[in-house]
Formats: sequence, structure tokens, C-alpha cells
Amino acid sequence: MSDWPHDPDGEEGSEGMRKYGQAILAKKLDEDEDFPLSRGEFVEEYGDHPVRLNHERVVSVADIMEHVEQEEFDGFVPFHKAVGQAMRENGMWEITPEEIN
Repeated sequence: MSDWPHDPDGEEGSEGMRKYGQAILAKKLDEDEDFPLSRGEFVEEYGDHPVRLNHERVVSVADIMEHVEQEEFDGFVPFHKAVGQAMRENGMWEITPEEIN
């Protein structure tokens, strides 16, 4: 495992393995205070933080964000949609719509 700034399964990471993937990125943001948001500034601040995708795979925030095309976000929903799309298109999405139903 890489040298992360914190344990990906600890309270700063995935809350004891209770949160995975996109939820990890979402909890780093405050909808009222962090927008508008620059992708570059987000990566600068959190890029080396771990994101657990499943029980075996951990990637960095930067690994996910390199696939997000949009540079600026005016709110949480556009950010969330862009990140989700990037994760699905690049093999970082572990839940398929069929599993949700």
C-alpha cells in the first residue's frame, strides 16, 4: 500500500470502511462554503488522499480527478455528476444500476 496521509479505512478515510468511492470525495466538501470550486484547487488540497473503491482497491483523489474534464464547478450537484461520470467511464465505479434496484 502507498504512504497515504491517513489510513483509507480510518475516520479520515472511509469511516472504518463504511464509505467507499464517490462518497469519500463528497464528504470533503461543504456545499455552502466550497463553491464555486476549482478542480485544480481540490486536487492540490486532497490529491494525495486515499479513496477506497472496493475491499481490495484504493486510489488517490488525484487518480479520480484526472479523468474529470470540467475545470470549475458552481455547486455540489455538478461536481458530483462530473466525478461520477469520470469514475464510471474509467473503471472506478463499483456499483452498477442493476445492483441498486
